[in-house]
Amino acid sequence: MINFRQVQIASAIGTVLQLAMVIAGHFVPAVAALFAIGGMAISAIAGVLYGRTAATLGGGALGGALAGGECALIGIAVSCALGDVDAMVLVFGTIASAVTGLIGGIAGRFVPRANV
Repeated sequence: MINFRQVQIASAIGTVLQLAMVIAGHFVPAVAALFAIGGMAISAIAGVLYGRTAATLGGGALGGALAGGECALIGIAVSCALGDVDAMVLVFGTIASAVTGLIGGIAGRFVPRANV
């Protein structure tokens, strides 16, 4: 079972990070050179954030893929609109980021939760 509220939270955090990277990369070429690695890392983080709350491993994987893919899609779309990447990056980058979000969602199931 997927908790869509938690997907939204993980996606929102990932989207903020993706947009920060895209805007910085628009003005700083050194950041733009790291769009692929940075974007997939951010999607993995979004996946981990979701995976920590998932009830099952499969739910963590699916929710992580959704969170990672969603935040990447938004970030890459903005980057396309700014003219920093080609439109094909929107397809391949979103797929690659969904896969890293999936991996992050699985990994997040094994990250211990803090007892507060």
